[in-house]
Amino acid sequence: MSKYLFVAGLETHVELQTDSKIFCGCSTKFGAEPNTHTCPVCTGEPGSLPVINKKVLCYAIRAGLATHGKISSVTTMDRKNYVYPDLPKAYQISQFENPVSVGGYVELDSGKRIRLNHIHMEEDAGKLVHEGGYTYVDYNRGGVPLIEIVSEPDIASVEEAREYVEKLQLIMRHIGVSDCKMQEGSMRCDVNISVHLPGTPFGTRTEIKNMNSLSFMEKALSYEYSRQCDLLDSGEKVVQETRRYNEGTQTTESMRSKEDAQDYRYFPEPDILAIHVSDEFIEKIRQEMPVLPGELKRSFLAKGITEVEADRLVQYKRVADFYSECIEKADAKIAANLILGEIFRSMQTEEEKELFEIKFGADALIELILLRSEGKINSGIQKRVLQEMLLSGGRPSDYLTKDDLSSVDDSAVEGLCREAVSANERAVKDYLGGKEQALKALLGYVMKATRGKADSAAVEAKLKELLKK
Repeated sequence: MSKYLFVAGLETHVELQTDSKIFCGCSTKFGAEPNTHTCPVCTGEPGSLPVINKKVLCYAIRAGLATHGKISSVTTMDRKNYVYPDLPKAYQISQFENPVSVGGYVELDSGKRIRLNHIHMEEDAGKLVHEGGYTYVDYNRGGVPLIEIVSEPDIASVEEAREYVEKLQLIMRHIGVSDCKMQEGSMRCDVNISVHLPGTPFGTRTEIKNMNSLSFMEKALSYEYSRQCDLLDSGEKVVQETRRYNEGTQTTESMRSKEDAQDYRYFPEPDILAIHVSDEFIEKIRQEMPVLPGELKRSFLAKGITEVEADRLVQYKRVADFYSECIEKADAKIAANLILGEIFRSMQTEEEKELFEIKFGADALIELILLRSEGKINSGIQKRVLQEMLLSGGRPSDYLTKDDLSSVDDSAVEGLCREAVSANERAVKDYLGGKEQALKALLGYVMKATRGKADSAAVEAKLKELLKK
């Protein structure tokens, strides 16, 4: 274990899910032909004037409220000046002096709070495409609205850094401001990292730009931490600089010396007036906020499901909403088992789970769960009916026959269990000798005798009860 402490803070860029850009009416849709979603405003042509998209402001306030920040009553835009081919104006309209939200925090599972410095709005730059020895510029992304969420240097490990980003991702998706797809660039992180000995001031930090994958971020942080520790152990100094992560070598490499705020020569954006945000406007947005993932998880746990189940259900916004509706009327444990079991097994990718496009509503699943809870069908029939519903939609009644609904009464089940014990002495001896698998022979005897109509879980419980005596 290293003697140096790990210190990191993140600047997380979240692309807002609006239909149009932050200062013009161009589409924000991902994947269009290069330079087809552009206009004089987002390409910075002389004489063009920006007009702020009100929805961007609303989404930024949502993000501030969701992370416990203080929303500014007056927020202003600033020009951040730098020259790069993806920025045709040679400046980016951002926020410096008066960001939309100040302070706040993101709470980790440990209870530790990663403090936020602020959240500000800004426009995205274009994208450079390197092909065949040439570099091309696609300005479709230029002017797409972003919020930048800036944390304090409270992150003390690679694991905390990953969890912090995952929590932000979850919050932003649940409040509906972004899909946070890192693979499409709608969530990217710049990571500032330094090391120091306990009891000494923070060390010199380096910044690793544009982390668009959680696994790459972990690898980059691990490498950079080791690199800085090795430098100090060798008597060398860490240089303040901006670095990039090289996926091929799994190392970080220098890009340029690290800029400070004064290098960007920020000054107030003259074409956009100060935005006054009233308490009433903030309160209206607060009232429209959905339940946050942390609160949802606590409510799910209170229903008796496990923490692992709760985490998986909360992971996807539409799944969480569907499950919330189900447990208003149906058994929470059965609902969790069906969603995380049969329904998730019908989905091949994380994107399918995120979209959660199934052919029936929560009311149909509630009906199926109640049939099981009330003993009208067994688990096998429930599973078969659910598979039919996943394929063709509809309600449970569309797939149930009269024979399916004819259950076996408890006294008949107990009698058959006693018969199974008497008729299978070898299996009983093996089970009592510690071979758990032997119980399956007894269970199979009863299920065959009832033509699968008995509840297998109830039969297993009864068999265990009889074998204890």
